[in-house]
Amino acid sequence: MAKNVGILAIDIYFPPACVQQEALETHDGASKGKYTIGLGQDCMSFCTEVEDVISMSLTVVTSLLEKYEIDPKLVGRLEVGSETVIDKSKSIKTFLMQIFEKYGNTDIEGVDSTNACYGGTAALFNCVNWVESNSWDGRYGLVVCTDSAVYAEGPARPTGGAAAIAMLIGPDAPISFESKLRGSHMSHVYDFYKPNLASEYPVVDGKLSQTCYLMAVDSCYKNFCHKYEKFEGKQFSLSDAEYFVFHSPYNKLVQKSFARLVFNDFLMNSSSVDEVAKEKLGPFATLSGDESYQSRDLEKASQQVAKPLYDQKVQPTTLIPKQVGNMYTASLYAAFASLIHNKNSTLAGKRVILFSYGSGLTATMFSLQLRDSQHPFSLSNIARVMDVDGKLKSRHEVMIYKNLIKYGNVPHVLFWFNIKLNVAMPKT
Repeated sequence: MAKNVGILAIDIYFPPACVQQEALETHDGASKGKYTIGLGQDCMSFCTEVEDVISMSLTVVTSLLEKYEIDPKLVGRLEVGSETVIDKSKSIKTFLMQIFEKYGNTDIEGVDSTNACYGGTAALFNCVNWVESNSWDGRYGLVVCTDSAVYAEGPARPTGGAAAIAMLIGPDAPISFESKLRGSHMSHVYDFYKPNLASEYPVVDGKLSQTCYLMAVDSCYKNFCHKYEKFEGKQFSLSDAEYFVFHSPYNKLVQKSFARLVFNDFLMNSSSVDEVAKEKLGPFATLSGDESYQSRDLEKASQQVAKPLYDQKVQPTTLIPKQVGNMYTASLYAAFASLIHNKNSTLAGKRVILFSYGSGLTATMFSLQLRDSQHPFSLSNIARVMDVDGKLKSRHEVMIYKNLIKYGNVPHVLFWFNIKLNVAMPKT
């Protein structure tokens, strides 16, 4: 049986076109800080008319194989997570087979996994489980998470974004799964869905979706803690992991989610927090679950208590989600890529907890162990290959005018803004 199965290599791609959230605030007539402070977002990348989830996926897979010098014949499973519908029948995975067919490799298992933002996690679990199973034939697994998040005009529009991320899966990985340490929550809810297949826009109940997300955080954490106690023989607390990574529709929700974990720790073991925290959180200990999700006072108090730990355990994961926006299936793994970018030299020997959420709803909290590994599958080389700083700096900021935009510094080239502006602009 393969040991230390997990992620060997990572690469990420996001579109070079981006818009500053401050500019969106001005364009939308929103109050200053509504998107930057209220949502916690800085910038948003988007696909122009020359890009989509397929082109982004082809780019990131080709880049990963080339930069890590992986023979395409050595890939035996390819799983794609996406909620961006290109065809109602044909999977995105089949488009990616163009890369492998020219090397004579058509013997690759796997197709697409779809459930809102959770599809990438389902694809990742499928690949990891395959390598850990008796079905594994000794070749690599490859996971692709790709989405373009776009919204109709309204309050959800600034929570868009786009990206594709590719992860190579195999044994003896620098990022290995603690596969028994998973807590999931699955239920039937209409918080975000896409019933109109002729439209790229979702139907969103923002307030319900946030409540569902926080409820899933609580449920997954409790289930995770139960598994940890069962298999490790001791109670889990936030001190048992170095970092926590969240699916990030927008950064403010990540802040609220980590605060829920701090509140959960307090409820399970009040000695896990200091006297000041006990004083602030104590008045809310008797709230029911539903009451706690609606309590602004609890939200404020828990975030105040959690802030020092948030800065230490979560903030290093937030760079790409804040700069690129919501990437749906790629969002969680872009946050994890941010952590590797920021902390790769100190991650060996550390445990990292990830929380994946997909509306509708599906959610899982799971554990990774990071360790030293040999080149090219080392944490430092993963950070080098991803080149997050270089990719962010090479983007072209879109200047928004009243009813049209200008892309980069090219004065005569105009593109559709993928998060449609109020008045249609003729393509030139």
